[in-house]
Formats: sequence, C-alpha cells, structure tokens
Amino acid sequence: MTTSTGVLVVDDDFMVADIHRRFVDRTDGFRSVGVARTAAEALTATAELQPDLILLDVHLPDASGLDVLRTLRSQNNAVGVIMITAARELDTVSAALTGGATDYLIKPFEYVNLREKLDAFLARRKALSSDRLDQNVVDALFGRGSAAAERVQLPKGMSAETGKSVLGVITPGTELSASECADLVGISRVSARRYLEHYLTHEILDIRLQYGRAGRPERLYRRR
Repeated sequence: MTTSTGVLVVDDDFMVADIHRRFVDRTDGFRSVGVARTAAEALTATAELQPDLILLDVHLPDASGLDVLRTLRSQNNAVGVIMITAARELDTVSAALTGGATDYLIKPFEYVNLREKLDAFLARRKALSSDRLDQNVVDALFGRGSAAAERVQLPKGMSAETGKSVLGVITPGTELSASECADLVGISRVSARRYLEHYLTHEILDIRLQYGRAGRPERLYRRR
C-alpha cells in the first residue's frame, strides 16, 4: 500500500481553510493532517504532525507566512511548502521562491489548479527519491522545457489555453491515456487525443504502448 502525502493547511479564514482541506482530501495520494490559523499554530502543528507538505497562506494574523517559511528553513526543516495568497506583488512571489517555497498559488483558485500543484509536488518527490536521475528528469522537475511547448504553433481550432491544460495534467513522472487526460481537463477524448498527438509530433511528449489481452495497444503519453 502506498503511503499518502500528509498536508497541513494554514489559513486564517475558517471557510477557506476547510475548502482547501477538502480539496486535499479528494486528491489521490494526499490527505490533510491538520489545519492551523496563525503563524504560531503553523509552527507548532508542523513540529507535532510532521507533514510532508504545507499549504501556507501569506497573510496570517500574527505574522507573515513568509516568516513561517523562513523559520522552518532556519530550523533545517525541508518540508514542502506551497505558498497561497491573494497578493500578486512580484516581491512576494520572489520572497517565497527565494525562501524555499516549493510552489506558489494565487487565490481564489479552482480545485484543478491545486491538484496540478499537488501532482507536480508528488512527481518531484518520487523522482528525487529515485536511484538514478538524468538531465531530462532534472529539466522537467525544474520546469525547463515549458517554454518550448509554448512556442509550438497550434493548428486552427485548437486553443493555447486548452493546450496548456493538457500539458498541465501530464506532470513529470506520470503517464496518461487520452481518456484519462480528457477526464482531467474536462474535454472529449477525441479533442484530448488531438492535442496529445500534436505535442507528440513536436517532441514535447513521448508515448509508451501498453498491450492488453486483446485489441489495439493503449497509447500512454508522458513528458519528454
């Protein structure tokens, strides 16, 4: 049985914290282990619950979430941290990433946005625990190669927004069929297959053929 990734939710708004907690619990491979509403509670809960990941709001009543992040890193605590805030200032984003945040989300956000961040965190964690890494894996983990995908010209009738969503659900270390991709993005299987094959042609994706007992092999797409 695979151990799920424990997540601590930190937000001073009770309703928002509960929504984020439920988002976590509906995501495969993740479970919420607690909720904290202040910086002090966040540090105490982290020490007691030992979460694998913290969804950390920047704006807390007693201190900034950035202060919580700095304190954790000063204690050599390498827990994953996804900063969550309504602030869009560049200095806030910069401080979060420089301080050692794993990722960054601007609220309000939809479940699919958080799920993509959680899946990416899990993929990085699995990849970094692997016995061997190569440059392609490292590039994928640190987001390199996304610019190449954005430069790919899409044919008429295909949108850049949908293309971005299709690539977004294929996180490093995962494989998806066209049907699975369609379900995650919310489009038809035919449309998903069209986008996937287009990115395959432009060498953004690779495929692996999975053979069953009968019929044609299933095409599984993964990041190149």
